[in-house]
Amino acid sequence: MSNSLFIDTSGWASIIVPTEQHHTIATHHFRQAILTQQPILTSNYIITELVALLQSPLRLPRSAIFSQVDIIRNNTLVQHISMTPDLDKAAWELCKKRPDKPWSLVDCSSFVIMQQLNIQTALTTVGNASPLVNRHFEQAGFIRLLK
Repeated sequence: MSNSLFIDTSGWASIIVPTEQHHTIATHHFRQAILTQQPILTSNYIITELVALLQSPLRLPRSAIFSQVDIIRNNTLVQHISMTPDLDKAAWELCKKRPDKPWSLVDCSSFVIMQQLNIQTALTTVGNASPLVNRHFEQAGFIRLLK
């Protein structure tokens, strides 16, 4: 799956919210992946984090959140990886092995999935909360598409 596109929380937010800084380029990458039949992957941890992000700080109405997340969840072109106990354990172990990095458990779960599936590119930004947030993907050796 080395040519797959992994979509992180901020990548989905950039696609969904037209006022997000990287909306145009995020939607372009997403549409290109669909047109070229590039496998698109995300995880249930990312969807969980996305709901929280869309609610606060982005403050989308709950009906819009439900609608947008249902579109993602029901999209047959998006492969949804459910975190198994083994994946969760590997993500937690990665977090503990890197005390020098402020990586979240969701980030570490994404890194584990991407490593296991040999995925190199992530649709992710530098994040909303801090300009350092998703440089974590680059620190972990992945290519961040939204810069």
